[in-house]
Amino acid sequence: MAKRRVEMMEETRAKLVAAARKAFAEKGYAAASMDELTAEVGLTRGALYHNFGDKRGLLAAVVNQIDAEMAFRAQKIGGRAGNAWEGLLIEGTAYIEMALDPEVQRIVLLDGPAVLGDPSQWPSQSSCLQATKQTVKRLIAQGVLKPVDAEAAARLLNGAALNAALWIAASEDPKDVFPKAAQAFRYLATGLLAG
Repeated sequence: MAKRRVEMMEETRAKLVAAARKAFAEKGYAAASMDELTAEVGLTRGALYHNFGDKRGLLAAVVNQIDAEMAFRAQKIGGRAGNAWEGLLIEGTAYIEMALDPEVQRIVLLDGPAVLGDPSQWPSQSSCLQATKQTVKRLIAQGVLKPVDAEAAARLLNGAALNAALWIAASEDPKDVFPKAAQAFRYLATGLLAG
């Protein structure tokens, strides 16, 4: 009985997140109606409040889901590189390129920071930071990178990728900005290389 209840709660949460993701992508956070969103999936506003507290809580869940997907995709793309250093660069560039996706732009890079605050404080960004820090530590130990503080280097690399993505999302011409941002990211990162 308890297992079924947990499954139903998870199903309700998943329905709400999927509906919100669609509404936020199409209309933006401010214009998305919670009544329309809940009715669309056959739920009440009470279900939304019970599961997420409010519209802001629902946005946080959607942002977390998309940001986690972005991190997973970037890590997968970076993992195909021939070595950890190139993988780190490719992963950062892949994250920056995802700012060209309209859903990512609107939800994660425009509405997310406006409603939820500093993206570097989001739980999904924190897990990205930890993964980058481990890679940087390994590269320092292998002598690939200069002996810098691993956390400082990881924070600066992740911050550069995030800020490049934010710049792309806010620009008049994201496709024009992307190659400039990607090139500058690569140049900044290579400053960490040893000898």
